[in-house]
Amino acid sequence: MGVSTSRPGKGIALVTVDYPPVNALPVRGWYELADAVRAAGRDPDHRCVVLAAEGRGFNAGVDIKEMQRDPGHDRLIGANRGCYEAFAAVYECEVPVVAAVHGFCLGGGIGLVGNADAIVASDDATFGLPELDRGALGAATHLARLVPQHLMRALYYTSRTATAAELHGHGSVWEVVPRERLRETALALAAEIARKDGYLIRLAKAAINGVDPVDVRRSYRFEQGFTFEANLSGVADRVRDTFGKAGSA
Repeated sequence: MGVSTSRPGKGIALVTVDYPPVNALPVRGWYELADAVRAAGRDPDHRCVVLAAEGRGFNAGVDIKEMQRDPGHDRLIGANRGCYEAFAAVYECEVPVVAAVHGFCLGGGIGLVGNADAIVASDDATFGLPELDRGALGAATHLARLVPQHLMRALYYTSRTATAAELHGHGSVWEVVPRERLRETALALAAEIARKDGYLIRLAKAAINGVDPVDVRRSYRFEQGFTFEANLSGVADRVRDTFGKAGSA
């Protein structure tokens, strides 16, 4: 259980998340992930990083139960900072990051894939931000990188999800494949990228980030301020306490 790194091919690092049962990451998990991605990108032998997960789905966001066990705000602050670091690690990774997404990709999962350089998804993958149903805000910055502006808003306000096929139609998912072919397809794309000159691919990543029209770190940090306000006001606890209960929204 946790975050592991392997090297499945020349120039490729595979960072795998495994936090059963649903890959809802505790505070330490977000920091582990950030450290693993940054380390993989710094390694001069790597030219591409593949981000994948084991289990039922790619990522279910933060561990809400861990947060509920905290009588104060330490876990909330930790989750905010941990997500911020993990999302930034993907975006700022020195080499391109390919996300291999299966099952559900929710909440913090959107932050990860929204900052990735390419996404390969299985045909059962779904993407969404159930934040308003969980007493939180955030990652609209990253959802806006996956779908058009008005669709992002509707998905955010309703907590609905979009399928991999729908995101493929919007051009944000590179390829949709059966789940059993997901890992090999993501690794094949990574291998194609990894055949480029290592120095040049790092320059390309820095150049593309440099012309990005949105400062994703600043934009996401702005969103997080409203998450903390929701908690201080008490509304977050009221909504979050319905999580997992029968008949809850």
